Amino acid sequence: MPFLPPQSDGDTPGAADARAAMVARLEEIGELRPGPVREALLALPRQVLMPQAYVRRSAPDETPPRWDLLDWNRPADQEELLERLHSGDSVAIQHEGEPILGRTAGSRRGGSMTAMSSTMGMTADLFQLLDLRPGQRVLDVGTGAGVTAAVACFVCGDAGVVTLDIDPHVTAAARERLSALGYQPTAATGDGTTGWPDAGPYDRIFVSFAVRRVPTALVEQLAPGGRALMTLGTSSPSWPGLAVIDKRPDGTVEAELRAVEFGHRAGAGFDRLFLSAAFRETITTADGPTQRTQLTPPADTARGMWLALDALHPGLVRHFDAEDLTIGAPECGSWMRVRAAGHRWWDVTTCGPRDIWAEIQDAAARWRSAGEPAAYRLYLDADDVQRATSPNGALTWRS
Repeated sequence: MPFLPPQSDGDTPGAADARAAMVARLEEIGELRPGPVREALLALPRQVLMPQAYVRRSAPDETPPRWDLLDWNRPADQEELLERLHSGDSVAIQHEGEPILGRTAGSRRGGSMTAMSSTMGMTADLFQLLDLRPGQRVLDVGTGAGVTAAVACFVCGDAGVVTLDIDPHVTAAARERLSALGYQPTAATGDGTTGWPDAGPYDRIFVSFAVRRVPTALVEQLAPGGRALMTLGTSSPSWPGLAVIDKRPDGTVEAELRAVEFGHRAGAGFDRLFLSAAFRETITTADGPTQRTQLTPPADTARGMWLALDALHPGLVRHFDAEDLTIGAPECGSWMRVRAAGHRWWDVTTCGPRDIWAEIQDAAARWRSAGEPAAYRLYLDADDVQRATSPNGALTWRS
């Protein structure tokens, strides 16, 4: 049976209806199935975990950006806040490392958002893959709004749950708000990549930010029979991988790197490349050397290929909002654009010192020779070398 929270004074019939609608949408698109995760999402009042949240009021490229902090205690904000919290999109909860408790609602300008609650579809899918069960010990790395910790407490009980964040303001807010739900997990502040050995080993470890490599300390803190999940990425945010790490009862480790559509944002100190507004305008409108070809661009759904491209030819970022396949290399200014030019013909325009189209064809050929894998075996060698390898061994890279 789930470890139900008591009814919170912060809950309302309108909030319960919004949760039910969110859950129904997730079920309809296949991202949520019957089970304890569904029951947790139906029961947990998100407005208690996130009584304040930011909405962006400026255009995507407008500078300085402008946000409003909505507050559940202001009746005029409640309808918009409920919509924000249950839309399924990520929710911004902290601006420029500010204290979260005791804030005054209102407008903010400039700076950036430094703590988020991840998109609900991705989170629900990962929760189900994590396979939480009553009585398990859980390490939640990257507390955010406390949603993962709350679900773990609901399913497993709070006695074995640790939620860890690098920001003490995030930790303090989560501790208070989880307590308001009737849960008392260990809420700690520290470097998530080193884990929290005091309460280990853990049956489940969930990392809610992207890392470049699997942290050795987290693997060491995983109990026999345990599972850890984390987004593995490069400097590009475009093609993430999901590391699924299982420790067998005998203590040996099996890990897999799965090509996925969406991943968590980069963690502290992990800078990601991006395409500036000016660069996006250039690569969608500028002229350059163009060749006509019958080589079909790899499909978006060939995620195993795009993951391999990111590893074999790093530094590329895709402009997903462009009508055509459009990719840039911000560090050197190279770019590529592929447009349909009739039945089975394509116009490929490239510019800069890197031939990105040739790099794509190289990665695609190597991926096809490897059997077009959607996932790679991930080896965590004793000498701290980490390798991703296709099932047939034909395609390998190190991280």
